[in-house]
Amino acid sequence: MEKIDLLTLISLIVAVIVVLKLRSVLGRRTGDEEARLERYRAERRQQGAASPSDNVVAMPRREGAPAGQPQEVAVADAEERIKEYPGIDAEVRSGLMDIAKLDPAFEPDTFLRGARQAYEMIVTAFAEGNRKILKDLLNRDVYDGFVRALAERESRGEQVDQSFVGINKADIVESEVKSGIANITVRFVSQLISATRDKAGAILSGDPQRVKDVTDIWTFSRDISSAKALANPNWRLIATQSPA
Repeated sequence: MEKIDLLTLISLIVAVIVVLKLRSVLGRRTGDEEARLERYRAERRQQGAASPSDNVVAMPRREGAPAGQPQEVAVADAEERIKEYPGIDAEVRSGLMDIAKLDPAFEPDTFLRGARQAYEMIVTAFAEGNRKILKDLLNRDVYDGFVRALAERESRGEQVDQSFVGINKADIVESEVKSGIANITVRFVSQLISATRDKAGAILSGDPQRVKDVTDIWTFSRDISSAKALANPNWRLIATQSPA
């Protein structure tokens, strides 16, 4: 009986150790994790209601004014945030102020986070030849230009091998409102590993082993002319240019 009890005790100790190991590797769900998951699901539902396409990038926006808060107060709060926003010149600040007057929920930092996401998606989609994503993120003129470039590349049988390393910097360099349409221009400084190959796989340009710095200046646009327009948070790329 003593031997049996000893073996049983040893088995119990081993079982406890195994359980503890599994818990340390797999982790445990906590109340906070459940809350974060629910917030994420709610955000996805909200974005889905705003646009039927999962590929459209909704630039993150600050929550609107609390219920009952006068529009004048909400606009004043937005203007105050923009007055304190660092690193922009007077002309850019004035344009952002004009945007805030029509959209008090607008905030430069949250816009830039969405712009960074859109930039990576567009650059990657162009390298892969993914027209579906490009169509959702670009306006008609820019999309047509991208598609022509893709068609020429494909007609030559060329392929692009690309890895998106990251965005070093993204700055707002221009902003304005014209006839209720907000336009914001962003200068991106990113790092890519890219090489273009011919049909046989030989490298035509680029270097698959080297990280290169790339600077792009892109303009995003959004209709903010009415309450109905403001309900759609999506911005589209309307112009691209290279630095002078």
